Amino acid sequence: MSQAPLLSHASVGTNQFDKAAVFYDAVMVTLGCKRILDYPGAIGYGAEYPEFWVQHPLDGKPASVGNGTHVGFTAISKAQVDAFHAAALAHGGVDDGAPGPREDYGAQYYGAFVRDLDGNKIEAMFWDESKA
Repeated sequence: MSQAPLLSHASVGTNQFDKAAVFYDAVMVTLGCKRILDYPGAIGYGAEYPEFWVQHPLDGKPASVGNGTHVGFTAISKAQVDAFHAAALAHGGVDDGAPGPREDYGAQYYGAFVRDLDGNKIEAMFWDESKA
């Protein structure tokens, strides 16, 4: 790799940690990720190192959803995007954009959006280089 990834990690807060852990365990595996680290009130997911965290807010206040904020995950195929969306819905997530192309984002873009159990907006997206 000639350049490090732009982001080190991202996190979302939860008010229902145990349920969020079950949700994200099921959803993250569809993208080839797993739990990397567990701390009291926090879980780090990734393929090799913790890139995405689910946690109780560190300030002890209730978690809240940021308006206009979402976390997008990279998929390596359309099938992964579809599996991500299906797993999220099967584990209590809410559809916020079914899997499919988003021509406004470019011909290469294929993605799906869901809201997790706390209302955080998450996405899986595949960039299809064959459509470039």
